[in-house]
Amino acid sequence: MEFESSSWIKDGVYFYPHLFGGIMITCALLSFSTSYFGMISVPTMPHLFPDLRGFHKKKSAKKRVRVYMDGCFDLMHYGHANALRQAKALGDELVVGVVSDEEIISNKGPPVLSMQERLALVSGLKWVDEVIPNAPYEITEEFMNRLFKEHKIDYIIHGDDPCLLPDGTDAYALAKKVGRYKQIKRTEGVSSTDIVGRILSCIKDAKSEEVCLESSGEFDNSNNTQHNTSFTNGGHISHFLPTSRRIVQFSNGKGPGPNSRVVYIDGVFDLFHAGHVEILKRARQLGDFLLVGIYADQTVSELRGNHFPLMNLHERSLSVLACRYVDEVIIGAPWEVTKDMITTFNISLVVHGTIAEKNPLLNGESDPYVVPKSMGIFQMLESPEDITTTSIAERIIANHEIYLKRNAKKEASEKKYYAEKKYVAVD
Repeated sequence: MEFESSSWIKDGVYFYPHLFGGIMITCALLSFSTSYFGMISVPTMPHLFPDLRGFHKKKSAKKRVRVYMDGCFDLMHYGHANALRQAKALGDELVVGVVSDEEIISNKGPPVLSMQERLALVSGLKWVDEVIPNAPYEITEEFMNRLFKEHKIDYIIHGDDPCLLPDGTDAYALAKKVGRYKQIKRTEGVSSTDIVGRILSCIKDAKSEEVCLESSGEFDNSNNTQHNTSFTNGGHISHFLPTSRRIVQFSNGKGPGPNSRVVYIDGVFDLFHAGHVEILKRARQLGDFLLVGIYADQTVSELRGNHFPLMNLHERSLSVLACRYVDEVIIGAPWEVTKDMITTFNISLVVHGTIAEKNPLLNGESDPYVVPKSMGIFQMLESPEDITTTSIAERIIANHEIYLKRNAKKEASEKKYYAEKKYVAVD
């Protein structure tokens, strides 16, 4: 017999207190006499009164809200990460659609990153639960029904900036029509268009200063006497407005335990890419807590020239913090790993990848890892991906005419967005 509630017991106690009181006293006496004399076999209270937990209707597990957000996620940056963080906050599980190369080409122009690279970046974000590759750019009725039925999606999410198809119509019109659409706030000061613009601006400025690409693919750093940290490259200003709340939103908010094995890896992490994700994943597997040091802008400029980094320190820090394998970052980490630093952060292991832009271990420069090596806590990690910030920039350089035209169109639409921008409370 299944009981849906225990309300009848409460009602009985309330309306027939003498009856229930007598029953309770009788049961108590019988139970006492049975245990004391050991002669009478009488059912004890648990047998007389079924487990009260059985009277409560078993509550079915609350349905988890699944939300969907799609995008090209080309040149992944902290703006993408923040959008997905906001989307996850609107539900319990976040499913992300990564638009196919073909759809990007037909709607926006050629992507810089391949599908596999974009999938690695999206999958590496701490807020993403599931990824759908080769998603369509437009939310068609067929695809929308597939999302609702096959993927059990409750809401489709997009930013407050318009997403228009080539014919000028809203890509999310159907989702809005059926009442399954929710909006988030676009992150200020960054976009893939903006990053491409920084790289193209860097080429232009480098040519004007007669600074050219070396055979190694890196910019000459002979002219690096001064670096203005308000610029992310030669004259292209970053409009990012960093706040302490944003850093908290991206942070795990937890430190290592007293016996945790802390692994430390440092670097520039400019134009956060699939190679970064994979090396951070490998580093995290070597311990319980991954601490990432991110070099200051001035350090990067001294290493690579005054046109670098392309992304400033706060932008790079948020990109790294968004990675699911990272527990904490040092914003503006020192070039050399000192004994004091190892003690302060209780570092058990220092690692470095084999693929890097200016690897001091390979180029004969001053070795920043002398101390951890002397302590026997240094390890080289084989980089699983042969990708660098420079190699990605070279893709844009090689097709700069195409990206110039694409950016001219995109920059016009972005200026219009900022001119008509309204306050969005959700963030």
